[in-house]
Amino acid sequence: MFQEVDLSHFSAAHADGALVVDVREPHEYESGHVPGARLIPLGVLAHHAPDLPSDRPIYVVCQSGGRSRSAAAFLHQLGHDVRSVLGGTGAWVAAGRPVVRGNRANAV
Repeated sequence: MFQEVDLSHFSAAHADGALVVDVREPHEYESGHVPGARLIPLGVLAHHAPDLPSDRPIYVVCQSGGRSRSAAAFLHQLGHDVRSVLGGTGAWVAAGRPVVRGNRANAV
């Protein structure tokens, strides 16, 4: 089974350069996302999953944690080392963490 991690664990991993995949829709991502997060909407994740590394942890975020749990379960079945972030981007923002708006440079 995949792991669910709290915001403090995720914050530490993010500071260390963790791979972050945001599975929200593009308009949600553009309205504010974790810096460096790669946008792969849940609806196209299956198509892009083979491009994700299997040799390092992947931290999956959405708005509150529901979609990221679905994405993490799917990626785990494919053999990825994956973690779902509890509270998602909403918790990140509420904690006063930095947010990038309007940038789709890391979008698929």
